[in-house]
Amino acid sequence: MSQRILVWDVPTRVFHWLLVLSFSGAFLTAETERYRDIHVMLGYTLLGLIAFRLLWGFFGTRYAKFRSFLFKPNEIVAYLVALLKGKPAHYVGHNPAGSVAIWLLLILGILSGVTGVILFQDIGGDVMEELHEATSNAMLAIVFVHIAGVVVSSLMHRENLVRSMVSGFKSAEPNEGIRRSYLWLGVIMLAGVVAFWAGYPATGLVTTSEKVAQAGQHSND
Repeated sequence: MSQRILVWDVPTRVFHWLLVLSFSGAFLTAETERYRDIHVMLGYTLLGLIAFRLLWGFFGTRYAKFRSFLFKPNEIVAYLVALLKGKPAHYVGHNPAGSVAIWLLLILGILSGVTGVILFQDIGGDVMEELHEATSNAMLAIVFVHIAGVVVSSLMHRENLVRSMVSGFKSAEPNEGIRRSYLWLGVIMLAGVVAFWAGYPATGLVTTSEKVAQAGQHSND
């Protein structure tokens, strides 16, 4: 008998929505020097969030662990075929198609963040800039595919996946839920990110304005 069970712990949900905010903000501020510092700040935030998620993928709760959405290629193909037929299997956690999107988002997020950091240090030139832009655009494309998948899965299984990522709850068998939400860790995560944003650029990172000022000083010398 299905009932309302806890599936997504608080740290996973905090990670998800902060990643959405950080990537969206970074993408929207990428093309203007006026908001360059905000872009860099959000890029560092994205990298920090992914670093946490990599750890939580090993030490987190049942559905946050990587092994819960590590599917074989034939399982992914079988799910996609069933999806096209309108009869996909229901998964409490990430389904095989969704898992592909999650893995790609993590990989592209790392590549986008790392190339951004290298570029911010004036290393790599045009090649690094093109690589950073390409990975960021690819990540945006996967985001749209992921959103489409969420909508389709929500309609087919008659469950609101967006709401479940907010509340943490879904309908399933009682023994399929997780017991701990790790609220304290989610609060620490959120507080840490907010503190970083509030303290930036007083974190010791060189801001764009400082780099411009330094460049001007060197030219005058």
